[in-house]
Amino acid sequence: MDWYTTVFEQIDMRSFSNLWYWIALAAVWSTTSHWVLGVPYDMVTRARRFGGQAEADLDRIARINVSRMLYIAQVSGLGLVSLVSMVLTALVLLAVWYGVEFAQAVLLMALPLSLVWALSFGTARRIELEDATGEALQRRLTRQRTITQLIGILSIFVTALWGMYKNLDVGPLGG
Repeated sequence: MDWYTTVFEQIDMRSFSNLWYWIALAAVWSTTSHWVLGVPYDMVTRARRFGGQAEADLDRIARINVSRMLYIAQVSGLGLVSLVSMVLTALVLLAVWYGVEFAQAVLLMALPLSLVWALSFGTARRIELEDATGEALQRRLTRQRTITQLIGILSIFVTALWGMYKNLDVGPLGG
């Protein structure tokens, strides 16, 4: 037995039957819903609860991250949209047309994350246009987090359904 066979016996390449895939999926959505526009959500709750310096810190870090995101969109937005579109198209072709399970697993993570990414840029633009600070900023960040969580819940649900289907369809021996 060579090392290649040993590695692939230990790491099940069928994504939906692999515990590490589900751990990664949970970690991705947990992290995505905690970091709203690059701002940790506990700063929003602390600013809402205590005000004062906590609110000033939130305003400052949100302003920095909003400016950063809008600069990235302005400088390389077209290139990023093109690259993400190309990758998502390749994943859709591999997942749907060719039935590659790994591509299906990555697509079920990447597609909803790209939606959250696009919504984040829209929220950043609104914050910039409104010059939102204080309570208005907290509302915007809370709304963005709620939408992100809803997308995450739907994504995990659809992924779980598809994963159960694939595991029941393929079976434990891959036949």
